[in-house]
Amino acid sequence: MDMTTYTDEVLAAKASRIRLLLTDCDGVLTDAGVYYSAEGEALKRFSIRDGMGVERLRQLCGVDVGIMTGENSAIVARRAEKLQMTHLYLGVKNKAARVREILQTHNLQADEVAFIGDDMNDLEVLQFVGLSACPADALPPVKAVVHYVCAQPGGHGAFREFAEWMIGLRTKVS
Repeated sequence: MDMTTYTDEVLAAKASRIRLLLTDCDGVLTDAGVYYSAEGEALKRFSIRDGMGVERLRQLCGVDVGIMTGENSAIVARRAEKLQMTHLYLGVKNKAARVREILQTHNLQADEVAFIGDDMNDLEVLQFVGLSACPADALPPVKAVVHYVCAQPGGHGAFREFAEWMIGLRTKVS
């Protein structure tokens, strides 16, 4: 996808259609690091500012937000619960197939979904949805296909930045 063809007006129109924003977890909501103890996964670091981005999207735009990750993590489930997310998809190995299921289940079109991801397993979804983004430290092939590359790295406000960008775009068409 050639990002040079999208004007602010086109991006604003795309943003205005979004009803659900899905985010990868590791590398977007976290810095892609994880702390392990003898018992397994022990800690992940999340940005409180990203959490405010979830709340602002919900309150200002009526956009639902969910997490989709390849990991089965009680920590991620707890974070989703804390943020009152109704969409949580853990252990997803084929994200594109799962997004297609979500579209059917929730009566959504692909252009009504946004996605922010950082790695190769996110590529197909990023190219399929209506609006896409990645953190500043995403892999180069991911950066090449998204509508928006955040200035912030994963786990340090990238999600919030994308949320605020979407909110700003939506105010241009309202």
